[in-house]
Amino acid sequence: MNPAPVGRFAPTPSGRMHLGNVLCMLLAWLSARSQGGSVILRIEDIDYPRLMKEGAALMESDLRWLGLDWDEGGSLGGPHAPYYQRMRGELYAEAFHKLEKAGLLYPCFCSRAQLHSVNAPHLSDGVFVYAGTCRALSQEEAERRRRERTPAIRLRVPEEVISFQDGHYGLVEENLARECGDFIVRRADGLYPYQLAVVVDDGLMGVTQVVRGRDLLSSTPRQLYLYRLLGLTPPTFCHLPLLLDSEGRRLSKRDRDLDLGLLRERFTPQWLLGQLAWLCGLLDRPEPASARDLLPLFSWEKIPKEDLRLPAAFLS
Repeated sequence: MNPAPVGRFAPTPSGRMHLGNVLCMLLAWLSARSQGGSVILRIEDIDYPRLMKEGAALMESDLRWLGLDWDEGGSLGGPHAPYYQRMRGELYAEAFHKLEKAGLLYPCFCSRAQLHSVNAPHLSDGVFVYAGTCRALSQEEAERRRRERTPAIRLRVPEEVISFQDGHYGLVEENLARECGDFIVRRADGLYPYQLAVVVDDGLMGVTQVVRGRDLLSSTPRQLYLYRLLGLTPPTFCHLPLLLDSEGRRLSKRDRDLDLGLLRERFTPQWLLGQLAWLCGLLDRPEPASARDLLPLFSWEKIPKEDLRLPAAFLS
């Protein structure tokens, strides 16, 4: 018998949560709870100065209002504290130095303009692939450039296909060298980016199931490579379709699209959760439902693979 999963919410407090964030958190909660599992709340606030003041507290308030509880993390604390990325820098540094000692890192002095120039390689969907411009710099040349510019640090990736079985989209494969390229594991400002931080956090916190939007599907092979290099056990992954507005545009915290501050003034949590459950196939019709009402109805087989579009009259 498989052990109960350990799921997690890992929101970034860059603004008030919007309805797309709620859908992701709802499905992550249902996936873990429906299997008798536990849930961790981790706040991804590593770029702390640029985030919304009191954003983490607002997220906790919104989650409690929705009835989406958690077992450890956030203001609750727990055995894997701290649960705020801005306080976990030493752990990221340890992982970084392990990669450094293995000879897998090199400095990159490329500017943003150079990285996104018309001559830079891109895949058919427009995704940027790093060309390895700084990969073969001599130590002397690297030191000369350091006097002019603080570099980011990249991880060398092999000519290797990384594959995994996504719990919703099935088999996913990516050639790291051709479809990703060497990627950054420490920014020029000294902060550790998402790819490294999320692997360290999920690995050390014992997360066994990650549920997140399909926009992060292509990040998973990179993360699996990092799990291997760092000797951490990877979780299983389930990616979900994105929630779009009635015109097919992705929801954005920056635009305050259907954010919880507005929605809480107009609707009950049961109404909102019922609407989301109907949109993603858990209910036959839109009707109020609590998160716990939805537990016996949850199945990944019911969730569509195509993105979900809010009807024009959704909030009329």
